[in-house]
Amino acid sequence: MTKKEIVKTISEEIGLTQLKTKEIVQKTFDAIVETLVEDHRIELRNFGVFEVKKRAARKARNPRTGEKVSVPEKFVVTFKPGKEMEARVRELERRANEEREARERAEAAEMNGSSGHTAAAPPPATPTPSEQTSYE
Repeated sequence: MTKKEIVKTISEEIGLTQLKTKEIVQKTFDAIVETLVEDHRIELRNFGVFEVKKRAARKARNPRTGEKVSVPEKFVVTFKPGKEMEARVRELERRANEEREARERAEAAEMNGSSGHTAAAPPPATPTPSEQTSYE
């Protein structure tokens, strides 16, 4: 989703013009960036935490040439989602797994015939008395 799509969705939902909504959305983003630059952290309840962290200098390898290169330290922005976001993403993952399992069951049923029934496995063979071993 793009900023333009976010603006359009919010604009339609709250009844403001797209121009006014775009201004509000941009001001929100600007405030987030400004807070990160000044305070290195911004916590948005029920959403998550953005934080500026320093990534240490390290040695890396150029994958094309194999040459070792020095990567200087730098600041990066990290994001840790809030509990509500985590729960909604887990629900999305759970539904995706259920759909995948349903597809796999349907494919397995199709491979075993169109009736949808799978053949039962034969019961395990019981050893005859001569095959049984006694450890007494």
